This record gives sequence, C-alpha cells and structure tokens, in this order.
Amino acid sequence: MRVSVVIPAYNEEALLPETLAAVRAAAGAFGRRGWDWELVVCDNNSSDRTAAVAREAGARVAFEPVNQIGRARDTGARAAMGEWLVFVDADSQPTEALFSDLADALASGRFVGGGATVRLPVGSPAVARLIARAWNLWSRLAGWAAGSCIWVESSAFRAAGGFGAEVYAGEEVWLSRRLGRLARAQGRRFAILHRHPLLTSDRKVRLYRLSDHLRLFLRMTLTFGRAARRREDCDFWYDGRR
Repeated sequence: MRVSVVIPAYNEEALLPETLAAVRAAAGAFGRRGWDWELVVCDNNSSDRTAAVAREAGARVAFEPVNQIGRARDTGARAAMGEWLVFVDADSQPTEALFSDLADALASGRFVGGGATVRLPVGSPAVARLIARAWNLWSRLAGWAAGSCIWVESSAFRAAGGFGAEVYAGEEVWLSRRLGRLARAQGRRFAILHRHPLLTSDRKVRLYRLSDHLRLFLRMTLTFGRAARRREDCDFWYDGRR
C-alpha cells in the first residue's frame, strides 16, 4: 500500500512547518503497517517561502499557477503516486491516532473515501467552537467531508472527476456528494471519521468579524451556492489574509 498526503498551500510559510511535522509524526501509523507514504505540497502561486519550506522538510513540491483551491488540490493529486490520497490543509495537524483510524479504514476495503471531524485550538472563541460542533454534526449526518481532511482512493478520485475548477470554495462538498454516489454504486461507503478529530486553525474566525461570516453565509444561501462559482464572492479564501 502507498499513501500520498497532499497539502495545498498558498502563502503558508508560517503554519506549514507545524503541519508538515505533524503529518510526519502521524504517518507512523502507516509505517507500522509496512506501508509506503509520500508527502506532496502544491504551491498555489505563493509569494512567500512556502515552496522552500516544503522542500526543506523533504516534501515533493508541485506548482499550480492559478490561485484556486480546487485546482491546487487536483494538481497535487496528479503529482502523487499513492493508491490512496489524503488531503490535509496547510493549517491543520493530524495525529497518529487519526491516521491509525484512517489506516484501518483503508485496509478494510469497505470505503471509497471519507473525511474527519475537526477540533479547534484551546482558547478558540466560543462562536468558533459552536460552528465547529455544528459542522461536525452536519458532516456526519450528510456525509460531507471538511476540506481540511479528505481521504479517497486514487481510482475513485479520478472517476469522480477530482475537485474540479467550477467553484472557488466548497469544492469538498461537491466532491463528497459525487463520491457518495460512487460509493453507493459500488456497494461501499463514504465515511466521516470521528474518534480523533483533526486539529485545524481558527484563523478565519479571528481574522474576520461575525458580520463578515453572516454576510458570506447569506450570499451563499440566497444564491443557492452559485456565489461559490465567483472568485470575488469568496474573498475569505483569496484576499491573502493570514
């Protein structure tokens, strides 16, 4: 078995070292099974030392010139050689316990892919913790993976068309839905792991006001998600704030 951990990164030199160190420690769960694994970072046209930081940590670096999250993930996937792809965001830190549960799922043969619930750092604002709890509940009920952690069989990823370039945010939801349909057609499952949530950053809550979040929510809701197809409506992901 070979597993490829793919990390899309845009101007992430500050947080990327911690993420890479966490991934290497967590990947011990793969090593104990005798599996090979690799680390691929997709530099999404960064203007800082993101690519250099990744190379210094021993990662293979792919480059995507168009600044779009779905494109970055797909470019990283094309550079990967694993039978399974594990997408982790550059501001998130998996644990060995999470990757151990993931390895069990991969070895079972019962899944085409899935995601993981999330947790925020100690001291995160109360509203952020509330949003995370609500998301975790909906994620498990609806079978939607958070973009911070998605794992998928390479062949299923290709069959589902990857993340695609149609939207600038929420691409993980569309992929989750396509993979869910594929799983049902194959008599398999798309599952959200929940015993060991992924630690992910709360920076969007700290960087933007509550009114900004409400405005984004209304924009997406009132357009039935069509706003995700317009880069200018997805400034949370593309305005460069870190």
